[in-house]
Amino acid sequence: MEEEQKQHPAMRVWQTVRTYVPLVPRVLLSLTLLAAIVHIMSSLFTPFADFINRSVAAAVRFLLAKVSNILPFSIAETVLIALPALLVILIVCAVFFARDKRGFWRFFSSILAVLGTLYTLFVFTIGCGYHATSLDQLLSLDRVNVSKEELYDTAEILLEETNRLSAEFARAEGASIMPYSVAEMNNRLLDAYEALGDEHAFLQTMSTRVKAVSLSDAMSYTHITGVYTYMTGEANLNVAFPDYTLPFTAAHELAHQRGIARENEANFVTFLACIASDDPYIRYSGYFSMLEYVSSALYRADPKLYEQLVGGYSREVRQEIIAYWDFYEKYEDSVVGEISGAVNDAYLQIQGTEGTRSYGMVVDLAVAYYKNKT
Repeated sequence: MEEEQKQHPAMRVWQTVRTYVPLVPRVLLSLTLLAAIVHIMSSLFTPFADFINRSVAAAVRFLLAKVSNILPFSIAETVLIALPALLVILIVCAVFFARDKRGFWRFFSSILAVLGTLYTLFVFTIGCGYHATSLDQLLSLDRVNVSKEELYDTAEILLEETNRLSAEFARAEGASIMPYSVAEMNNRLLDAYEALGDEHAFLQTMSTRVKAVSLSDAMSYTHITGVYTYMTGEANLNVAFPDYTLPFTAAHELAHQRGIARENEANFVTFLACIASDDPYIRYSGYFSMLEYVSSALYRADPKLYEQLVGGYSREVRQEIIAYWDFYEKYEDSVVGEISGAVNDAYLQIQGTEGTRSYGMVVDLAVAYYKNKT
């Protein structure tokens, strides 16, 4: 008894750590099992998926975004850069713990716990959102088969706004120049989302920052313009791409951060946020980006109507398109881009969407939106 009282405080702390740390993997794996049950139930019952996405997941997304927002740089990018060193450390630890059976199983359970935690975070951030009520139902939009004439009519509306706005901005070699910094763009997008959130209760509102990727040029070879990393809660932006794409891409990642999981739906919420902005450059980015989606669908449906539409492009819009392809030519034939595209396509299909083809579904929403307004 006296020896226990005389024991150094540091030793007592160490003994406590040794007692409870081995329990951590068990707790984390238990949470993984709970997440799996929630995930299955969400896939079976849409109201349950809605409940999780707007309550528990909304709280986790908010917490992660606020914590990661403290740092000005991308945590996800930093981890990715450090990944080779982390793998080396992992291999060294594996060799060390493999010396005895007990140590190996502790190491193995710890690895499983880490992987399980990543899955748990996925379920309780964005995973259930893939099974939530679809956006067309939330917005009361009647999505039906779209005719080529409806595509053309929608494209004309978008082109009219794009043409009107395109003449307002300074240009360099044909490409428009965003008239403010990424930080200021972020603030204006937050204002737009706040206004949109007041109109649509299903859209989570929060004040966060889009994080510019330091290795944006390297990222361009993957053809990725932005990414929401659910495990850190960060909206990451590839700032190497032409300026006119940046507001739309940033708003897209912010849409994921606010619980819009499906890609086509995130694109359409992005469009609504952009055109709700008071800022002309953000509206320009929104109209132009949606025009690209709709005109691409029109080209596949009726090349002649597409040619007729293109005939109405303003000089500035034509310059913007040429400048974009001049930029993209450097990265077009990239093996890394093909691999990342295939991985993204597989990921989307696993989540129950139609793969990268689901990006085209945003066209249906755009047509239904403008039909609703007439």
